[in-house]
Amino acid sequence: MSLTLVLGGARSGKTSYALTEAGKRPAERRVMVATAEALDAEMAERIARHRAERGGAWATVEAPRELAAAVRELRSGEVAVIDCLTLWLTNLMLDEADLGAAVAELGLALRASPAELFVISNEVGQGIVPDNALARRFRDEAGWMHQAVAAAADQVVMVVAGLPLVLKG
Repeated sequence: MSLTLVLGGARSGKTSYALTEAGKRPAERRVMVATAEALDAEMAERIARHRAERGGAWATVEAPRELAAAVRELRSGEVAVIDCLTLWLTNLMLDEADLGAAVAELGLALRASPAELFVISNEVGQGIVPDNALARRFRDEAGWMHQAVAAAADQVVMVVAGLPLVLKG
């Protein structure tokens, strides 16, 4: 149906923006596709808080690694928010997965989805060059992933200080 990529820094307001916009769309079902894992108490608390803030109107699908498969399960009439690509990328990097293949597979799933999609990701390439190889690789992989998803997206929005800036669409 449509694909919106929502980029921004940490605490920029990107998730609030995506949830608000998704909430305006008519939908048979609203789905939060979450890529986070509760690996410690703080993250478990954060996940619980976000779930409570969304309330019962949102179904939650957990997809820390198999994101393309989760997207393929979405149906027409559904509105989904995917939060977030950079955390998914981190999970794949830690698993030493084939990132190129995973991003390509996700791109195909996003383009083929009959659902209305809002895909959230952290823009990490606007700061200094990281001081270690892993962080530089992450920054590079995130940038390439963002370019691929943005090319497929109908709309791309950058959120800065809670303000949406439409870059495409």
